[in-house]
Amino acid sequence: MEENQKNVPAKRVDIVSVRLVKEASLLYKNRSIRSPQDGYNLFKQFLGELDREYFVVMCLDTKNQRTNINVYHIGSLNASVVHPREVMKAAILPNAASVMVLHNHPSGQPSPSPEDIEVTRRLTEAGHIMGIELLDHIVVGENDFVSLKEKGYV
Repeated sequence: MEENQKNVPAKRVDIVSVRLVKEASLLYKNRSIRSPQDGYNLFKQFLGELDREYFVVMCLDTKNQRTNINVYHIGSLNASVVHPREVMKAAILPNAASVMVLHNHPSGQPSPSPEDIEVTRRLTEAGHIMGIELLDHIVVGENDFVSLKEKGYV
């Protein structure tokens, strides 16, 4: 009986899991998103310079702490397909209280396009219906960003 217990690797798996959780929590020094600048800094930290549009959904809890970050869509040089139902699905599954969405413009110019403004309007409406607030939509350029909330679109 004692010999069978020596061959059981379950304890090792548990120890590795605990260590990974501890290491993962150390990566996020500032847990709360308090401003568009915080969202921009996180986007640039993890995605850096990109050659095509990436649309990211950041899910937040009631204290605006990140619970989940999803690369929702990788688009082309100048477009990304965004459907509110898929963005809200990404928020519902981890029980998010709110979301912040971000995408980059590979051209380096963060000025929002008419399509960016329309997507923001649709996400805001969907969020109101579902009870998941859209905190902001941030367009990231080469060295700067534009907050659509600060521009009055959220």
